[in-house]
Amino acid sequence: MKILTVLTYYRPHTSGLTIYAERLARAFAKRGHQVTVMTTQYDPSLKNEETIDGVKVIRVPVAARVSKGVLAPTFGWVATKLVAQHDVVQLHLPQFDAPGVALRGRLFGKPTVLTYHCDILLPPGLFNRVVNTVVDFQNNMAGMLANHIVTYTQDYADNSPYLSRYASKLTPILPPVELPTPLPGAIEAFAEAHHVKERKPVIGMATRFASEKGVEVLLGALPTILKKYPKAQVLYAGQHQNVMGEQAYFDRLAPQIREYEVSGHWTFLGNLDPVQMAAYYPNLDVLTVPSLNSTEAFGLVQIEAMMNGVPCVPSALPGVRQPVLMHGAGRVSKIGDSADLAEAILGVLDEPGKYHADVASIKKSYDPDSIAEEYEKLFARLKRRK
Repeated sequence: MKILTVLTYYRPHTSGLTIYAERLARAFAKRGHQVTVMTTQYDPSLKNEETIDGVKVIRVPVAARVSKGVLAPTFGWVATKLVAQHDVVQLHLPQFDAPGVALRGRLFGKPTVLTYHCDILLPPGLFNRVVNTVVDFQNNMAGMLANHIVTYTQDYADNSPYLSRYASKLTPILPPVELPTPLPGAIEAFAEAHHVKERKPVIGMATRFASEKGVEVLLGALPTILKKYPKAQVLYAGQHQNVMGEQAYFDRLAPQIREYEVSGHWTFLGNLDPVQMAAYYPNLDVLTVPSLNSTEAFGLVQIEAMMNGVPCVPSALPGVRQPVLMHGAGRVSKIGDSADLAEAILGVLDEPGKYHADVASIKKSYDPDSIAEEYEKLFARLKRRK
């Protein structure tokens, strides 16, 4: 089968969406499909065309940026050619260009599936309200034109204003999650480099530094945690500098974080590749995902942590709460409530043996090959209808 995957950002850009797309594309390729990823050349240093892990990646040049999005004038022309050449189209939303690609799927009779990752809620402001309105319109047009929509969980779908409109053509499919085996001695080397034995317990947060991720909620919880565990430290994995559209947010929290950095209670690790993440998780005592709004739909890092026996404390957002509720490996905290987050983290730290999940079962449920097979079944059903 010839599968065309379309999204605005692809690797090496790092986000839950791009990681999902990469894992699924690679799984399709390993299963013998001809896979093409169409995306934007958001960084001019990236190649216009290359093959990565058996996946052909085509990047369309960018003319300008608008908020966190991009404008690529030739996107439609390239999409027309590629949709005609493929058997099925898979679109990752949110994506400004999705309606045009979905329309081409209709015109060429190619089954088109949207994978909806999250709602978009930009910070307050007139310009961002306009952007939100435009994105909502584009997403709705894509939803009407697409043959089917995939979401991570029914919980998120039931609480999403967007997804609730398309309940008749909606299928929940768990996200693909995998981690490589850590290199020999890597876990121990990581522990030594970050003084894990001397500064425990270790609280992990793994995400880009963005206003919707709730970094300030964790900062507000730290004083209470440090009263009981004076040597506790936060190891923050993910891009924290020069995050698109988030400089003001970082600048606001930076003075408070610097105090914790100086005292050894907070360390920024930067972006870690999958092999480095495989050494990161085993050194954690708990991972937290204190996200604030529906731009977070699941939190893939929770599954990665659970695969390493690490319990999690997410916020009670629809979808985000599901990994803990499904697998029992952690506690859920109130959204935006630092006191409750501190209580939940302390509860997990105080009884570490209480919150371990079935690692083998989790790995099987989220194996990219199994997830790709679920998509294949969906593609086959849509092709039969055609």
